[in-house]
Amino acid sequence: MQEKHYEVVIVGGGISGGALAYTLAQYTDIKSIAIIEKYEGLATLNTKGTANSQTIHCGDIETNYTIDKAKKVKRAADMIAKYCKKHDYIGKFIFEGQKMAIGVGDSEVAFIKDRYEVFKELYPYLEFYDKDKLKQIEPKVIFDSNGNPRPEDVAGLGVQSGAYTTIDFGAMTNTLVENAQKTKGKICDLYLNSEVQNITKVGDKFYIRTANKISVSADFVVVDAGAHSLWLAHKMGYGKNLSAICIAGSFYLTKQKLLNGKVYMVQNPKLPFAALHGDPDLLADGCTRFGPTALTMPKLERYKGCRSVPEFFQSLNFTPKVAKVFWNNFGDSDVRNFLMRNIAFEAPVLGKKLFVKNAKKIIPSIREEDIYYAKGFGGVRAQIIDQDKLELLLGEARIDDNNGVIFNMTPSPGATSCFGNAERDAISICSFLGKKFDAEKFENELVK
Repeated sequence: MQEKHYEVVIVGGGISGGALAYTLAQYTDIKSIAIIEKYEGLATLNTKGTANSQTIHCGDIETNYTIDKAKKVKRAADMIAKYCKKHDYIGKFIFEGQKMAIGVGDSEVAFIKDRYEVFKELYPYLEFYDKDKLKQIEPKVIFDSNGNPRPEDVAGLGVQSGAYTTIDFGAMTNTLVENAQKTKGKICDLYLNSEVQNITKVGDKFYIRTANKISVSADFVVVDAGAHSLWLAHKMGYGKNLSAICIAGSFYLTKQKLLNGKVYMVQNPKLPFAALHGDPDLLADGCTRFGPTALTMPKLERYKGCRSVPEFFQSLNFTPKVAKVFWNNFGDSDVRNFLMRNIAFEAPVLGKKLFVKNAKKIIPSIREEDIYYAKGFGGVRAQIIDQDKLELLLGEARIDDNNGVIFNMTPSPGATSCFGNAERDAISICSFLGKKFDAEKFENELVK
């Protein structure tokens, strides 16, 4: 087979890879791009609608975000809305909706009040809801099964309308690649069913070896392969100071619509995992989906058997330093008890009983018979450990040694940040290749 050469090859056909392909095609003078995807279609793993909460995490109700992080995430989230408006996708896979974060009990209510005062300037649409207001807009958050108001004080901050809250990132990914391929004067080839096994640099060229033996080379490679990004980095000798542990999230679905919008809880600052939340599911007729759970899992992909177990242990790169980080983070009784509960949530019968007790913090009237385990829902997120700093990185991790290859590892809100990450990578790529990134056009079309 004759080798096909591209200026840029992107490994991974999820939302991050799709956003980068679109950004390179629309806003740079790079002419040839390829996406190499392991499976039969785009967005079949963590990007698909059943594998995430379908939420645009713009920082307004994410209670673990600082104001500085919220500003950064909001800019990236706004790009998604601008892209969808530009291509007339509003109401097709992106929607306005109601969403809020609620605090239950005096200390959490005080936290919500304080947070509202700090964040309302950055998000002018943000509203504060006291218990009486919540009775009107999310009554099931307040009333128990007997129709009585719950005894604790409850408050929320959020939005009822005027903000884009819900999206099918999988559907968006397909449009990103389609629009990249339609860009005049650009080549954007897509290779499906092509599992990348190794990337080798010879001189100034990268040679990508795949299981189906396609022959592809590139001047620059970006690996947007989720939990596999660090695995491929290690194979090339990069990121040896980094290790990955994998957290799988599962969900429970209700048999009917119980919430009018998204309801999130205040996150425990000790826990590097998402707090329980309820979302009207786009792919389940608006029935409420509760989750995610947080289950440590020794593989890089969910629902793909055990094929990625060896790759997990290679990415774990276990050393005494990793053991120390485990002890520092998971030796805490709150974290340990949380993880034990989440393991129990996966049990066939006991799991539902235990999960309902947690879900009652959002809906006091919810019953065991109202929910069922959402089989096939959820994905795997790689949480990165920096062995040099002896810490668990609670945000996105990236390896870029200015050598023509970038490895991105993007836990939540990776999907929401797809354009922000694509902008950053496009600038790096253009700088390395001597190409031009049209910052003015990017700013006018996706930012302003």
